[in-house]
This record gives sequence, C-alpha cells and structure tokens, in this order.
Amino acid sequence: MKKPSKTVGSPKKPALENKKKLPAPRLGAQVICDFLESAGVDVVFGYPGGAVIPLYDALYDSKLEHILARHEQGAIHAADGYARSTGKIGVVFATSGPGATNLVTGLATAHMDSVPLLAITGQVPTTSLGSDSFQEADIYGISIPITKFNYLVKDPQSLPGILDEAFRLAGHGRPGPILVDVPKDVQTTLIDPSVNSGDEEPLELSPPPPPCAASVDALAEALTISQRPVLYLGGGATITNSGKEILSLVEKTDMAVVTTLQAKGVFPDDHPLSLGLPGMHGSKYANLAINESDLIVGMGVRFDDRVVGNVRKFAPLARIAHVDIDPAEIGKRLSVDLPVIGDLGEVLSLVLKKLKKNSRPTWRKRIAELRRLHPMVIASGDGEIKPQAAIRALSDRLAGQGILVTDVGQHQMWAAQYFQAGKPRHFLSSGGLGTMGFGLPAAIGAQVANPKTPVCLVTGDGSIQMNIQEMATARQYDLPIKIMLINNGCLGMVRQWQQFFFDRRYSQTVFQYNPPFVDLAKVFGFWAKSVDKSSEMPKAVDELLKQKGPAFLEVVVPQEENVLPMIPAGMGQTDFFETGK
Repeated sequence: MKKPSKTVGSPKKPALENKKKLPAPRLGAQVICDFLESAGVDVVFGYPGGAVIPLYDALYDSKLEHILARHEQGAIHAADGYARSTGKIGVVFATSGPGATNLVTGLATAHMDSVPLLAITGQVPTTSLGSDSFQEADIYGISIPITKFNYLVKDPQSLPGILDEAFRLAGHGRPGPILVDVPKDVQTTLIDPSVNSGDEEPLELSPPPPPCAASVDALAEALTISQRPVLYLGGGATITNSGKEILSLVEKTDMAVVTTLQAKGVFPDDHPLSLGLPGMHGSKYANLAINESDLIVGMGVRFDDRVVGNVRKFAPLARIAHVDIDPAEIGKRLSVDLPVIGDLGEVLSLVLKKLKKNSRPTWRKRIAELRRLHPMVIASGDGEIKPQAAIRALSDRLAGQGILVTDVGQHQMWAAQYFQAGKPRHFLSSGGLGTMGFGLPAAIGAQVANPKTPVCLVTGDGSIQMNIQEMATARQYDLPIKIMLINNGCLGMVRQWQQFFFDRRYSQTVFQYNPPFVDLAKVFGFWAKSVDKSSEMPKAVDELLKQKGPAFLEVVVPQEENVLPMIPAGMGQTDFFETGK
C-alpha cells in the first residue's frame, strides 16, 4: 500500500509506533500461565484432568517447568517442599472433584506450618455449579478452614486481579496456602486486559503495623533483669530470615535457646547455648531449662501443646513473652505476660538497639551442668542398628551441607534429636499437622528447588508407603534424592504409645507384611541396598551419599526401639518417662 504524502500545513499525527499497544485478549488458561511467568514462578507441580485440560494446553506453550506427580497429594507436598526450602511460593495444579479434594491434606499441612502455596484447581463450568456434575466438588467450601484465603472465579474478567491478589496474599504477613478454583469455561473465555472487572476493589495488602513501642520497651526491660532467660524459637524465625539477629540477641543476653521443628537450623545446633528440641520428645536439659527459667521469650511460635504440655505446669517460675505477627496466636494456649505483635525481624532490630551486653555466667554454668547430667546418649545395639546412630551417621557425613526432609513418626523425632541442620530451611518436616506421606514428595520439591544441594529423606516403613508412587516422579526427572528408610516393621510411634500406656496391646500397628523395599526401589530405578548390622551401617551411608542418581538405603532396626526421653501428653516439663517396660 502506498503511503499518503504529507500536506503542507496539515496537523501532525502521532507516529503509529508511539501509540501504546494494549495486550491482546487471552484465554483464561493462558492468563494463568502468563501471570505465573510474570510473577517469577519457574516451576509448577501438578496432575492433569478433564477440568484443567485448557490450562494444561496453555502450559504446553508456556515457559513454566511442570513436574508431573503420580498423585495430587504428592504434587502439593512437593510444592510445599519447594516453598519450605526456598521461601518462595509453591504452585500446584489439580483438576476438579477428586483431584481437588486430594489436595486437602496438603493444604492443611501447609496451613498449620504457615507455608506459602498457591493451589489452582479446575472446576466444572459455571453453568453446572451446584448440579452435582461429573467430578464436581465444592472445593471452595471444603477448603475454607484449611487455607489462608480462597476464591471461586465466576467472572472471567476478574481472573487477572484474583491471581495477583492471591499470589501476594500467600506470602504476605504470616504466609499460608491460597486456593483459586477456576471453572472450565472461565479457562476458555477470552479475557480483555484493558477491561476492569466490575467486582469489588482489590485487597490492599499494607505492611503490618510497627510493633508497639511500649511492648518493645517492656520486652527489653524483661531481658535486662532476667537471670535465667530461655528463647523459644518457632517457624516465624525461619520465615523472617532472622538467624543473624537471633545470634546477636543470644550473644548479648546469654539466653538458652530451644527450637521447634520449624525453626531447626536458624540457630546453630552446635552452639553451647543451643538446647535443641523442647517438649514431648525434647532433651531433658531443654525441658529442665524451661522449668527453671524466669523468662520464656517465644518468637514466631504457636506454643504448641506438644511443647507446653500441662499449661499449669509449664515454666512455673517464668514470665511469658510472646512475639508474633499474628495477633490470633497471642494467648491462644496460655496466658502471656508480655505480648509483642509485629514482624519478628523488626522487633528483633528494635530490641537489640535497646539492650546492652549482659553476661550471665551462672546461667551458662547451669546450662552446661544440665547438659552434663542429662546427655543424649545413643546406646550400644549389640550388633543391631540403633536408628539414632543411623541418623547421626547421616548427619556427620552431610556435615551441615545438605537438606534433610522427614516423614512423621519415631524417625522424625530421632532426626530432630540427632541431626544437625547447618542452615535455615535445611530441615523440612510436617510439624503442626504431622502428615505421614509428606516426606518423599517434599524431598522431590526441595531437590527441584535446590538442584546443587544434597537432599536426603529420613522416613519410616509406614510413611513411605503412603506416597511411595512418587519414587517414579523422582526417577522420571532424575532427581538425586537419597532415602534412608528406618524399617522397624510397624507404625513405630503408635506402637510406642501402645507399649507405654496400653499394656503392649499392639492393635493394628505391627505390619504382617511389608514389601521387599530394596526390590521395589530398584523397580522404580533407584540404587538400593539394605543393612541390618551396626558394623555395616557406616559404609552403607557412605555408599548411599556417593550415588549420583536417586538412591535408597533400608536400615533395619529393632521393633521396640523407643523415642526417649518422653513427656506424656498433658504432663509437665519434669514428668519424664524413662522406659516403656
């Protein structure tokens, strides 16, 4: 086409290339992928189905990497492991009905441990909602109690705003899982980015208000006058990356430090003031320090019942301070003398400015004495392998350089007791919900997120069988995870309780049949080996870790080996069970 000639004196028109070009309308499914790419998401975990075929078709042309799990629960636990090990938002796709409901356990797991997830589920078309269509389930209603927030997208034009809001909300303040349920017709509708939705105004996510100056002053004063302070760290310390400030606080105050599962690695395990895990299966010295303390400072913790036990017996000599970003946690389980609501990092910064170095040699001496009087000792196995020794060997060989993921049960507690995490986010475990089957897919997610870091899973013969199909996922993507299976032939923790409190009436806790795990692991394409003698175990751990691909080591241990010390539920910090006999 011939260009029109310029006419002298005619008004100038803007050049075409200077006009702002609006994005072309996109299908809802494409909008989802476009948004995730723009938000910096690099990998998605999921499992396709009828209600998300349009989404997976859009995924075909996107830059997003997708990890195909073998079960939706495996997919969401993998996204969880990705998020825990990085602090980024994990993303999972699932279809409607059973696909979405298979995410429920993973949503609840993430919700209890404040893990940022974005779950995008397919749904039947909007015209079929509420009609019991094929593979319809009200995942919006089902997931309300176990998510930080959730959405059902009925207006296609609102999808971009909802995605943006959901993603920001997942990581804002106290993180948590968000679910966005997207009907199939919304995925296939063209959405014009130049048209604003008529829905309500987008949610404003302002930063949390600054901590009350008076409450910070009160905490600083309490730390100054206390003689026997104990710092009780939870997942909030990990989420806020506060390890450096916490170390400074401890060095200024000579506080003893106890750490929950979610805080393991934030404070150095080998520090002389580190007492490790408190509560039901915590060390004696950790619990006795709490019992003798005159000030407990909880930071980013829930004061969980497994730590507190009997509220009337918890830290009877101590004032209780609680720092948390979530006001709902303050005073939820026990009365708090010094509440401080705010971002933990900000509170630490303010408190550190107000404190002078205050050495407490008497308290340090007492902490050392408690350690000497009540050491964590691994008994001789007389040729049998002690599970504690296997985990200690794994810890020693990783030397703080690897990520350890656990399932739930006895092996989880032994790992908390005997594994030294070298860094924050290097010990991943389902704490609040205690989800068996979490470990293997979470290890997959952690390895996807950290390809150059060794990732090891410690699991039990009960837990591994709950999501054992995910070994195929690890093999498909050639993920070099290392699995140590602690095999005692039973559901160990429940069996232990039956031994202690139900006269060894082992009702449905001893497996009459377990598969040959080594053979099964080999079928899945893993290097695999089994050991049952203590003399063979160190070499076997070395072999496990030197494998380049996915590898599996079965460690056969005595069936009636117990997690000790133990404080029964509802009892106090000094009510130890020494033996189950």
